[in-house]
Amino acid sequence: MTTLFSINDLCVDVPGRRLLEGVTLDLPRNRVIGLIGHNGSGKSTLLKVLARQIASTGSVQFEGTPLPDWSAREYARRLAFLPQSPPSAEGMLVRELVALGRYPWHGALGRFSPEDDAYVRVAMAECGIAPFADRLVDTLSGGERQRCWLAMMVAQQASTLLLDEPTSALDIAHAVEVMRLVRKMCQDRQRSAIVVLHEVNMAARFCDHIVALKDGRIALDGAPADLMHAEALHDIFSLRMEILTRGDGQRVAVPA
Repeated sequence: MTTLFSINDLCVDVPGRRLLEGVTLDLPRNRVIGLIGHNGSGKSTLLKVLARQIASTGSVQFEGTPLPDWSAREYARRLAFLPQSPPSAEGMLVRELVALGRYPWHGALGRFSPEDDAYVRVAMAECGIAPFADRLVDTLSGGERQRCWLAMMVAQQASTLLLDEPTSALDIAHAVEVMRLVRKMCQDRQRSAIVVLHEVNMAARFCDHIVALKDGRIALDGAPADLMHAEALHDIFSLRMEILTRGDGQRVAVPA
């Protein structure tokens, strides 16, 4: 296993409270990694540290290089971050939003080249939104809009995607659609994704590796099979859950 992020004794503090406490773990490359845990457990905080959005103590390395040693442009060329509430795209066409992913490659004043246009077209095709290219983003459904943001990350040529609750505002059908796309994006193009999720069964179904947080500390770090046990789920969520096995062998958790 090659390491994507190596994290050692990571702590994050805000006035009067510690959000992450001594987090130490290695996150594998070319995998879909699910971050789970109760509200306030530190999932989004950890993701924001990896995205260099907030300050922390301890050490974090990305692809073997400490985070502070990456220039902003080089980091943006390797890693893309989608926050839980993306900025407004009001009045923007889909192709204009996706084209924003080219910013790390030519800057604010650089000319948009034929190569940039090609990356945008390929990204829209990969994410299944090419038919919407000339539609306004805010006329699309929630699932379609989320695929537009994913296409912007693809156009960025980032090999690592950080996604903060990409399914939280979606119905179950669109949530499954988005997670299928994320998994396919990683499997087909050897990308890595770290995804904050609330739904245990979604994490177990679509992720290759699971990190669970509880009160700012690591509660579980392992495979989906390690998560799908009543004892493990109780330790993470303080809730009794029953594990059922479907006809296809997939294990699902339901409140007991």
